[in-house]
Amino acid sequence: MNFFDKIGKIAIGSRLRMLTEKITEDAAQLYKSYDVDLQPKWFPVFYVLSQGEEKTVTEIAKEIGHSHPSVSKILGEMSKKGLIREKKDKTDGRRNIVGLSKMGLQITEKIEVQYGDLEGAIEAITQQTQHDLWKAVAEWEFLLEHKSLLLRVQEQRKARESKNVEIVNYEPKYKEVYKTLNAEWISTYFKMEDADYKMLDDPEGYVLNHGGHIFVAIYNDEPIGVCALLKRTDPEYGYELAKMAVSPRAQGKHAGWLLGQAVIEKAKLLGADKLYLESNTLLKPAINLYHKLGFNKVPGRNTGYERVNIQMELQ
Repeated sequence: MNFFDKIGKIAIGSRLRMLTEKITEDAAQLYKSYDVDLQPKWFPVFYVLSQGEEKTVTEIAKEIGHSHPSVSKILGEMSKKGLIREKKDKTDGRRNIVGLSKMGLQITEKIEVQYGDLEGAIEAITQQTQHDLWKAVAEWEFLLEHKSLLLRVQEQRKARESKNVEIVNYEPKYKEVYKTLNAEWISTYFKMEDADYKMLDDPEGYVLNHGGHIFVAIYNDEPIGVCALLKRTDPEYGYELAKMAVSPRAQGKHAGWLLGQAVIEKAKLLGADKLYLESNTLLKPAINLYHKLGFNKVPGRNTGYERVNIQMELQ
């Protein structure tokens, strides 16, 4: 069985690299057969310069999508072969302008025949295939430009791991983790305040006994996150999402999202028209999460915390 048939799409990088190596090897032989003194890796730079306009290294790099150091290295190799000439930019003496030398221009004339034969050969291959590789590559490039393969794999990992996260109701055995997780993030960015100690030292008396609820995220039998739903005395904002904390060691498992969803669903069951929260814009991941959950910024109002500089609500 062919290795790539056996291993499947996870070896796409290796398969594309082998295909690239095969085509590059043929290209090197192709240049020799047409008596063209070029290396395949030089081609993008050579082609841009062969269009007749002198360019800076930066302009070439931008046009062909290569890095500046990569283009500089290729130009250095082409210069040793006598294919290019450089001169100072008249408008900016710090920049060099690059163009083809007399020898490079001779290759431009010679290579035109090769272009025609090569295009005909590629077209013949395309006619024998079910899928247009050129269009497929363009589609992949477009999609990966908007979201990299790395990010897509990370999303798959988060989705897989989040399936193992369970949201449960608070029990006395979670009292210490409820306090520890919150105190950890608060102390990292701010300072513990009186209101923090009241809610964290006595979750039963401050939250549960006043019509509130606390949820705990469990992953592999270990509590990794907590979040409270407070029953407020203010009739305008009857319920508040508060004290959400996820262990830094458990980031990426969507625990915050799942806790937020649990709080929102509970608030709906309790008949809440809207849900309120207080935060600080320094906590960008948290603010982004709240936006994803549907919260929007509202005008500031009196709060019991010094660190609060943004207030949000969910209708």
